[in-house]
Amino acid sequence: MSAVSPTAAAGKNNISELQAERLRAARWFLVPMVLALLIVAGWPLYRTIYFSFTNASLTDLYGAKFVGFDNYLKWTTLKSGKVLWGGTLADPAWWNALWNTLRFSFVSVILETILGTIVALVLNAEFKGRGLVRAAILIPWAIPTIVSAKMWSWMLNDQFGILNDLFVRIGLIDAPIAWAATADTAMIAVWMVDVWKTTPFMALLILAGLQMVPKDIYEAAEIDGIHPVKVFFKVTLPLIKPALMVAVIFRMLDAMRIFDLIYVLTPNSSSTKTLSVISRENLFDFDKFAYGSAQATLLFLILTGMTLLYIWLGRVRLDGGDR
Repeated sequence: MSAVSPTAAAGKNNISELQAERLRAARWFLVPMVLALLIVAGWPLYRTIYFSFTNASLTDLYGAKFVGFDNYLKWTTLKSGKVLWGGTLADPAWWNALWNTLRFSFVSVILETILGTIVALVLNAEFKGRGLVRAAILIPWAIPTIVSAKMWSWMLNDQFGILNDLFVRIGLIDAPIAWAATADTAMIAVWMVDVWKTTPFMALLILAGLQMVPKDIYEAAEIDGIHPVKVFFKVTLPLIKPALMVAVIFRMLDAMRIFDLIYVLTPNSSSTKTLSVISRENLFDFDKFAYGSAQATLLFLILTGMTLLYIWLGRVRLDGGDR
């Protein structure tokens, strides 16, 4: 059995001390960020949860009284024996908003992930002018969401919209359609705008993962004569899975709390109204501050639960590796 030399032992101790010193320094650097996060996010979240258990209104925030879970679910039994249900969880408008949020999020994230992967594969290839193309592809993402919504509302207008004219000319539709104003097509219009705007974001995150894949793997596959499609599914996709899963988490969180695009593109449309929109309406438009706070709290709980479930099912580690 070989003994460890004093020099090697001293070297290990120095490395351990250096790592410990770096860890202590990193913790001190994290303190300002944690404090800022508690002030910017923690305090508003606490106040929102607090108001959800009161009868607060905009005109009387500080005189609010505790009402328990009445804003979430309550019931009243009449003398006839009939039970009247109330609260957010008994509100059909809230369940409709939840359904709109879920279907918007899942469809948009799936489309953006597929299209973003395709765009990332193209941008990862070597060709002349690649840097210019990479910069140009980010333009839709750089445009403010409100500007994008107004721009697309004009293009989708049934009277003077350029897209309606184009669709009629190529035979996709027989007559102009008021995409954003019709219940059957309003969500389709929202999907179109969101996919156009956010696909570059997904492409950027996936491209970062693709650039971490060693090029010699592709060279070896090319020498062995393996088909590029098989290389993608057997080699590329498993290697970029951690980056892809993190990108989907970020995008899903952003999609679940969608507000500005729908509020501008399809105002007052029950077919596209999401959880954020209905919460804002109750908070400010209808002066049901406590009721809106309960809806906002439920949205936070839904986002937290979906994120934890997604990380567990997808075996995602936030440090970029597989569990």
